[in-house]
Amino acid sequence: MSDFSLIETLRWEPDTGFVRLRLHLARLNRSARRIGFPAPRHALDELNEAIEGATGALRVRLTFDARGRIEVTSAPFTRLAPGTVWTVRIASTRLDSTDKLLRIKTTRRAVYDDARAEHTPVQADEVLMLNERGEVCEGTITSVFLDDGSGMLRTPPISCGLLAGVLRTELICQRKARVGRIAVSDLLHGRIYVGNSLRGLIPAKLEP
Repeated sequence: MSDFSLIETLRWEPDTGFVRLRLHLARLNRSARRIGFPAPRHALDELNEAIEGATGALRVRLTFDARGRIEVTSAPFTRLAPGTVWTVRIASTRLDSTDKLLRIKTTRRAVYDDARAEHTPVQADEVLMLNERGEVCEGTITSVFLDDGSGMLRTPPISCGLLAGVLRTELICQRKARVGRIAVSDLLHGRIYVGNSLRGLIPAKLEP
C-alpha cells in the first residue's frame, strides 16, 4: 500500500466557486489512474461539503489515498497585495528528472521541504529547484515561467522532473505559455514569474 496521498489545493471564491475546478479534478483522476489508486468518484461532493456556508475566499486542500479515502480541509485565503514581487533564490537540493512521481502532486514532499529549509522566509519568498543537469524545474510550491521577449511565457518541460501544475496547464492550453528548457543563465535575461492555481502568476526577482 502506498505511503503517500494525492493532493489538490484549490481556491474557492464566493462569487465564482472553485477556481480551475475542471483542471484540478482532471489531474486528480489522471494521477489516481497512473499510480493505481481507485477513482476519486466523490471528490467533488467532498469539496462542495467543505465550503458549505462559507462567505469569504478559502484555500481548500483535498487529499486522496490508496484506500480511496478523501480528506478536505479549508482555511481563509489571503490575497497578495497589488504589486507584490517575490524574492526567489536557487536551492542546492536537486530534483531527479527520472523520478516519475515528481510529475504528480503528492504528500511525498521531503525534497521540497529540504530545498525550502535552505533559505528562511525573510531571505526568499520561494525557492527554485534545479535537476541533476542544472536545468530550472520548479519552485517548492510553484511552477516557473520566464518572459524571454518571445510573446509567450516559457516553462520547463515535465521531462525535466517537475509537477504538471494546474496553472501551468491552463496557460499552455491558452497559448499564453510554451514548453522550453530554462537554464539558470536564462533567468538573468528575462522576467521571472512563479505561480500556482491558488495564487496565479506572481512576478519574481532572483537573488544570489
